Amino acid sequence: MKLLYDRMTDSLYIDLNAKPGVDSLEVADGVVLDVDADGRLVGIDIQRASMVLDLSTLETRDVPALNVTLA
Repeated sequence: MKLLYDRMTDSLYIDLNAKPGVDSLEVADGVVLDVDADGRLVGIDIQRASMVLDLSTLETRDVPALNVTLA
């Protein structure tokens, strides 16, 4: 899973796996779900992220991450 923030567009993309999205569904104003060919969720796009989320912190709990990269 990857969290990708674009300052230019103020969007946060949560990439859930490596499968490509083939369809999108807007579930709320500025929140789009990407699904693969089997209808499984592969990503979440949040527009105007800084207006709807607190981007100053990132907290995780009990995540079994084997590899953490800070960029």
